[in-house]
Amino acid sequence: MRTGATPPFDKRAVRRAFSRAAAGYEAAAVLQDRVGAQLIERLDLVKLAPHWILDVGSGTGLGARRLNARYPRARVLALDLAGGMLREARRRKGWRQRQHYCQADAECLPLQSASMDLIYANMTVQWCNDLDQVLREFARVLCPGGLLMFSTLGPDTLRELRRAFAAVDQGAHVSPFLDMHDIGDALVRQGFEMPVMDVEHYQLTYPNLEALLRDLRAVGATNALQARARGLLTPRRLECLRAAYAGFLVEERLPATYEVVYGHAWGAGPRQERLADGSVAVPLGRLGRR
Repeated sequence: MRTGATPPFDKRAVRRAFSRAAAGYEAAAVLQDRVGAQLIERLDLVKLAPHWILDVGSGTGLGARRLNARYPRARVLALDLAGGMLREARRRKGWRQRQHYCQADAECLPLQSASMDLIYANMTVQWCNDLDQVLREFARVLCPGGLLMFSTLGPDTLRELRRAFAAVDQGAHVSPFLDMHDIGDALVRQGFEMPVMDVEHYQLTYPNLEALLRDLRAVGATNALQARARGLLTPRRLECLRAAYAGFLVEERLPATYEVVYGHAWGAGPRQERLADGSVAVPLGRLGRR
């Protein structure tokens, strides 16, 4: 998720990993489910009546289904890089829900400018190569005064796995993640107004290293870095990794830390008035009344 001459991610590898994970994704994506639900709960802070919602990195469509339940009159465009995820989303869609599907890269949205009233992106931005580019695209397709609501991962994510791999070799094994302040600065650079950022830490625990690696594969979070070593871990290196990770053992369980960054910001347009209870008054013609 960094700007540079060499993109950190191999998008073809990202697409393959998530397509392979699609069938069992919702059963395995415990953290993604929890973060996505909290992200939607944060919409309680504002009164919205969106006509079009863009769910970026929609996966199997759990977020899109929740957004349709919250805004039954809105049309939700579920967009994902992985075709396998979108096929699974279509299969799970409720017959009353107003959903559309698009396979595309968030860094190059095939959408008309100023066409979306709400952009929802749960645990997606960290898979983009250029943060400024994806936020530029979000700003372009968002209507003036529209809302961007997103979550992503911060640099403390999988710190135990990163340190354990560092004890084995100097290769690239864990994705890079940007600090909350860097993301906030990028929002300002791309013209978003009144950005609000905060961080929460979560910790999952596992009985052994194999269970952790299996869980990561089940949600498509495999090593898709351009600089990754090809091939499987050898038995000797796997044993070294297992021994290094054992140093983090707590009460016979191995922890995996996730730093989740939450953010929201408004598209460029008339500034909204913040009310005494912390909610936002927005133009009646665009988003309704608070």
